[in-house]
Amino acid sequence: MQERSSVAELAAILRNGLNRYSPGEKLPSSRALVERHRVSPVTVSRALAELAAEGLVVTRPGAGAFRAEPRGEAPRPVDTSWQEIALSAEAAGDHVPRSVDASGVLATLAAPAPGVIELNGGYLHSDLQPERALAAALARAGRRPGAWGRPPVEGVPELRAWFAREISGPGGALAASDVLVTAGGQSALTAALRALAPPGAPVLVESPTYPGMLAAARASGLRPVPVPMDADGVRTDLLADAFRASGARVFVSQPLFQNPTGAVLAGERRREVLRVARAAGAFVVEDDFARRLVHDDAPALPPTLMADDQDGTVVHVCSLTKATSPSLRVGALAARGPVRDRLRAIQVVDSFFVPGPLQETALELVGSPAWTRHLRLISAELTVRRDALATALHRQLPALVGQGSGQGEAHGLGRPQEGGLFVPPGGYHLWLRLPDGTDEEALTGAALRAGVAVAAGRPYFAAEPPAPHLRLSFAAAASAGAVTEGVRRLRAACEELAVPTG
Repeated sequence: MQERSSVAELAAILRNGLNRYSPGEKLPSSRALVERHRVSPVTVSRALAELAAEGLVVTRPGAGAFRAEPRGEAPRPVDTSWQEIALSAEAAGDHVPRSVDASGVLATLAAPAPGVIELNGGYLHSDLQPERALAAALARAGRRPGAWGRPPVEGVPELRAWFAREISGPGGALAASDVLVTAGGQSALTAALRALAPPGAPVLVESPTYPGMLAAARASGLRPVPVPMDADGVRTDLLADAFRASGARVFVSQPLFQNPTGAVLAGERRREVLRVARAAGAFVVEDDFARRLVHDDAPALPPTLMADDQDGTVVHVCSLTKATSPSLRVGALAARGPVRDRLRAIQVVDSFFVPGPLQETALELVGSPAWTRHLRLISAELTVRRDALATALHRQLPALVGQGSGQGEAHGLGRPQEGGLFVPPGGYHLWLRLPDGTDEEALTGAALRAGVAVAAGRPYFAAEPPAPHLRLSFAAAASAGAVTEGVRRLRAACEELAVPTG
């Protein structure tokens, strides 16, 4: 976060000072810029690269950086008003609008301004990312024979075998040939939705659920149909009703530390989900995004749904990204039967294959001693940040904690705390119900003005939400202290809008 802001500040200073130099004139050396602005050589290099990308400077290896020659005439304005008609026109058979709403996803991907505490992010803070281990893995991977050649379209065999063992567990029946390596979890979800349902078809989703999946479904022309949840996961009695009423042939589920509620699918419901889906002749897409984000106080985790699947009902999605770095976009799709071939075809058409060096880097990382050390580290650190968030909410916003999470009493993994806040032993977020009538958009705006970024609950619902919510993430914050300060700032935002705090 600090490095990003330093680069932006130095780039702005250099940009504003370019008029001092004639076109083609040399700028001060990198060493001089380091001394003058008291920044690191990396910051200088990145700031100059930013100006070079803007066409303002030219860098010449061994010679330095020079002011670029003046640009030609500015591009003439283009009248693109016709595109509004072309993009909104629907064919006679279209049942779902083709417009794509990525606002819920962009809200969690946008980098906050300097000084803003990030309680809405979906990735580990840079201090929790295994940057040294990744750098070492990348260096080793780059030296592997054939690393820069074209990999198999299905993925590097050794990496597919590793994912197969991870997904099916000890003695599992999943083979490496049942796994496709993907460019992260979002890519895998999108491929699964496109492969399993034709445009215009309904797809059953948990309510609430991950906005990125809703956006991917709608972008593929699918119609998300919500199925309510409680603390034990999806309501399987309502799931059966939803299959009958909608005719859907796909259900997307996050059985472990669900986003955003944190719920874990209870044992009996796990069996019932598979039974209900099989009776409907439908697939279950299992998004197992949080298995490597388990906390120190968690009991033994249940196996994946795919590990219990006996007839090819489950299509499994997982990724290394959440537990490592946003840029290690390596995930997996696992399936058995003819659907595997369709998934493979979709992926090949969309992206050919995942770059070989990236796959080799992932393989080097998970095969090194640093991998288990890293998982232990984030388990401990996420526990500390989670507890800091729960404690701060009870102290600063007891009235909101008293609203509960909207999920009822917890009976599965996790525990209810005083006032009803559900605190799961895994994942990276808590789900906070707001008082009826609270304007989520106004509250998130006030929070940002107060110096903390939080996620509104509305994008997590496929239909009208039953109540206003906030999702508060603790993984992207710099420390437990930052989490506590973020909640204090959220209280200030609530007080600005007269939202009861306690």
